[in-house]
Amino acid sequence: MLNEKFGKVGVGAASIGLALLVGGCAPEASADSGDTAAATPAHAMADATVDATLAATIAETPTIKVYKSPTCGCCALWVDHMREAGFQLDVENTDDMIGVKIDAGLPLRLQSCHTALVGDYVFEGHIPAEVIARFLAEKPSASGLAVPGMPVGSPGMEFGDRVDPYDVIQFDAAGSMSVYESR
Repeated sequence: MLNEKFGKVGVGAASIGLALLVGGCAPEASADSGDTAAATPAHAMADATVDATLAATIAETPTIKVYKSPTCGCCALWVDHMREAGFQLDVENTDDMIGVKIDAGLPLRLQSCHTALVGDYVFEGHIPAEVIARFLAEKPSASGLAVPGMPVGSPGMEFGDRVDPYDVIQFDAAGSMSVYESR
């Protein structure tokens, strides 16, 4: 599917890139595998505040399928962030994240540690819940959003008060990418 949407990409290169990203994940920080909600720091939830329109979008959104490594703590924290915002999630721990990303048609340069799917949309990495809600409310003709890498200060990647600037990238099946929002 990746070859059809974005041209040939060596799986070896994808493996190396993903290994570097996933290797940076901390062991589970949640009390479990991320399959149930757990306590999340209050400063992490500040970004999850949404207005009534976005809250309605979240309530109407079908269950989001999240694929993550079983040992990744930052992914579990992002799952907690999404649940705290009101999204319903079906979390699947897998050791085949590369296969998930290829099947989802995710461009190599946008990959991060976890992948979420809802409808025809792909959400990659540590995207704030309210950004996903706004995107779903707008229903753009795009494939999805991504926060490449694992920027400090993004949901699930909190480190004290430090917040590194990052972009949320919108992408489509033709390979076009643009900044959806800067944080």
